[in-house]
Amino acid sequence: MLEVILFGYDMPLWIVFLAGLIILILAWKLIKFALKILLIIALFFIILMILDYTNVFNAIQNLFSGII
Repeated sequence: MLEVILFGYDMPLWIVFLAGLIILILAWKLIKFALKILLIIALFFIILMILDYTNVFNAIQNLFSGII
């Protein structure tokens, strides 16, 4: 049977492949989550830039300054 010596322990090769596969799956899920968060942040800033370009914030500021 094929074995790999890892940190001084003899492990079957299928355990090493299984552990590597699990690590790859967890890393992919972490990367996917990070990309979703990055997309949400980017969309938020794009929406803010569009609102600033269309002077929505100036209109709100003028509205409140007219009340006070």
